[in-house]
Amino acid sequence: MKEATLPFVTRLTSPNPVTIVCTQKPDGGTNLATVSWWMPLSFNPEMIAYAMAKTSFSGECVRENGKVVLTVPAAPIAEHVMSCGTTTGHDTDKIADFGIETQELEGCDIQVPAHSCVAIRCTMKEYVEVGDHYLYICDVNKVFADPEEPALFAWDGYAKIAPAQQA
Repeated sequence: MKEATLPFVTRLTSPNPVTIVCTQKPDGGTNLATVSWWMPLSFNPEMIAYAMAKTSFSGECVRENGKVVLTVPAAPIAEHVMSCGTTTGHDTDKIADFGIETQELEGCDIQVPAHSCVAIRCTMKEYVEVGDHYLYICDVNKVFADPEEPALFAWDGYAKIAPAQQA
């Protein structure tokens, strides 16, 4: 083995799950941000964690109001997933600009992409500084799923977004 960097080894450990973090903006609208660092923490009680850059607008939103929905996007919106992670919600209405169809979830003010395999409605419990990111630890309020929507994954160090059967 040779010494390597963490960004390099992410290409070797593909695929990684892709998630769109949906948050409520100060004006009541929804912001979407793509992340791939998330995981279940506990099944009893149900908890998840995800990481976002400290500079993330979505991070600001969830720290302000404590509400977040993590969705696993599906194949029909693959072309928009990367754009949601490379633009800021500070000055972009990602839903309108990228033409992403949304849907409502029961008991939630935050819109989610209509083409989602999974949606996990959460309340932020706490966040922890982890280098250049914050790790958000969340209580799960309700989980929704549509097994007919094929989940997307990040391949080759996040260079490609595709369902598992198409990579």
